[in-house]
Amino acid sequence: MAKNLVIVESPAKVKTIKKFLGSNYEVMASQGHVRDLPRSTMGIDIENDYEPKYITIRGKGDLLAALRKEVKKADKVYLATDPDREGEAISWHLAQALKLDEKHINRITFNEITKNAVKASIKTPRKIDMNLVDAQQSRRILDRMVGYSISPLLWNKIKRGLSAGRVQSVALRIICDREDEINSFIPEEYWTLDAVVSVNGEKKNLIAKFYGMGDKKVEIHNKEEMDRILSELKGKQFFVDSIKTSKRTKKAPLPFTTSTLQQEASKSLNYATSKTMRIAQNLYEGVDIKGHGTIGIITYLRTDSTRVADEAVTASENYIREAYGEEYVSKRAKNANGGKKIQDAHEAIRPTDLSLTPAMLKDSLTRDQFRLYQLIWKRFVASQMADAEYDVTSIKLKCGDYIFTCAASKLAFEGFRSVYIEEDEEKNENTTLIKGIDESSKLSFVEYDPKQHFTQPPAHYTEASLVKALEELGIGRPSTYAPTISTIMLRHYITKEEKNLYVTELGEAVNQVMRKAFPGIVDVNFTATLESLLDSVEEGNVNWKTVIRNFYPDLDEAVKNAAEELEHIQIAEEETDVECELCGRKMVVKYGPHGKFLACPGFPECRNTKPYLEKAGVACPICGADVIIKKTKKGRRFYGCANYPECDFISWQKPSEKKCPKCGKYMLEKGNKLVCSDETCGYHEGKNTL
Repeated sequence: MAKNLVIVESPAKVKTIKKFLGSNYEVMASQGHVRDLPRSTMGIDIENDYEPKYITIRGKGDLLAALRKEVKKADKVYLATDPDREGEAISWHLAQALKLDEKHINRITFNEITKNAVKASIKTPRKIDMNLVDAQQSRRILDRMVGYSISPLLWNKIKRGLSAGRVQSVALRIICDREDEINSFIPEEYWTLDAVVSVNGEKKNLIAKFYGMGDKKVEIHNKEEMDRILSELKGKQFFVDSIKTSKRTKKAPLPFTTSTLQQEASKSLNYATSKTMRIAQNLYEGVDIKGHGTIGIITYLRTDSTRVADEAVTASENYIREAYGEEYVSKRAKNANGGKKIQDAHEAIRPTDLSLTPAMLKDSLTRDQFRLYQLIWKRFVASQMADAEYDVTSIKLKCGDYIFTCAASKLAFEGFRSVYIEEDEEKNENTTLIKGIDESSKLSFVEYDPKQHFTQPPAHYTEASLVKALEELGIGRPSTYAPTISTIMLRHYITKEEKNLYVTELGEAVNQVMRKAFPGIVDVNFTATLESLLDSVEEGNVNWKTVIRNFYPDLDEAVKNAAEELEHIQIAEEETDVECELCGRKMVVKYGPHGKFLACPGFPECRNTKPYLEKAGVACPICGADVIIKKTKKGRRFYGCANYPECDFISWQKPSEKKCPKCGKYMLEKGNKLVCSDETCGYHEGKNTL
């Protein structure tokens, strides 16, 4: 009887796929890559046209020996690694390491680990796609060149153990740029005015918002402008100027891609991107379902595509028709492709079997698995349903020369919303309808409600909004977002508090070095252009060596220049007036993963260390003691009084010794401005007015 060998990546797939294929097939796992560049050196032969020097990964020797033994027994070898460029590269490395000849190479892929998908793939083997392999090789080599060339400079500049990366350095810059925007943001005052009126003497009042004059919108900037408008409105009668009714359609969402799944799981489930990918991997590889055995319950999780297979569309139509009714089945085109990347040949993330509802699987899944599966299941079903429809009423009220507006909407047909409501929409949707109002309605003035506001700075990045920004800017690819964010957190370049990402002092230092010495590497447009070139390699339009040849000489020159220029600005050991109580030496400032600390210069004889209390150079506005720069447990900088806990002064911005000329309170430094610490005051001025 013929014996066939199927090699997959993950051991978790072995048992499931073996069950699908039967005794005629032996299934083994490569456990990821079997060959890679060496860790001790760059591993790229620069003189020999940038040829990579691959070696067997340590610990994989016995595994390869076992695979070679099975290859000799097999009539056919099927390479069934993941259906993306990384999986293609693993298959190629396996073919090289196992010395497979051309007739033994049968590359198969399946988008879901189900019996039908696996058996169908066996019937349609192909050869290894070298465009995909070269795309992975070029990314790997570029990342290695950047990391192994620049990281030693960071070690000399700041501390050993730091790293630079082609994508992570740009991600760090994006976060640092947002932090700079926030720190330099100056709030601007503005006012809103609501008019409360009763309609036809009813108890429930209508609230209308000030719009302007006629069709011209009028902004209210300060109290003086507000007082003038109120004086002009005083004693004037309200009338209904116009009423418009219309229909509004909200389109059903597209099914999840890797990026949108990470974003929505972060917003609605509070999952870190790394957690989302880990759980999704489990759901894809297979979970033990009561009555079904071990099966994969979602399709492949690394995809840029929103395309849905025809059979999945048909299955969803039948399910929706039976569960909700004919009118809930989508009438529009089902497939929408975003981008031209290679993963677009694949599908969106969806359940492998719609009949396996979240409720049916709840007892078979962990809580985290259930919540993510439910999100994927609902999103996919919703994507195949009819749009939601609303009745919208917009009313204009006239008072003197001014216009006030109010609008409301009522859900007329829920469509996809019967299954799925996005997190942001759930909070903001207004479903109240203004009833009983027409042009003849009698309006009685009740009161005005003027409110002072101040514009808010840009929000700190969250993992969800950072993923969205990286995707929109074309930086990296969705499958790399989770490891990129994890790396810059692990290096203590950024810290996460609640959902927000903050730059640490160490992250600021690394970003400054990268921006000064390697502006091209951290340039958003350059990185996006490079990603586009790498996509062209995947499509077979650009030779991968051409990309490397054009990239490395500029990098090498920048590294050599930086080595000379950065030598004189290497951080020296800053001596302080703090004496080491163990040996009497003056302690010096050192840098660690969490920033500065005090250490005895007598190391290793004396190993004494202390927290570093860095003075801000200003007096506490409350008690007059020194203000010192502190850090939260996760590394975010703030300012506090040296007399804490006796004095509880604390601020995210550096205080100024100048008092506000308007209200007398202390002022804060924000970028090149001084702003009053009391936001309701709103006073600000340039630093040069000191």
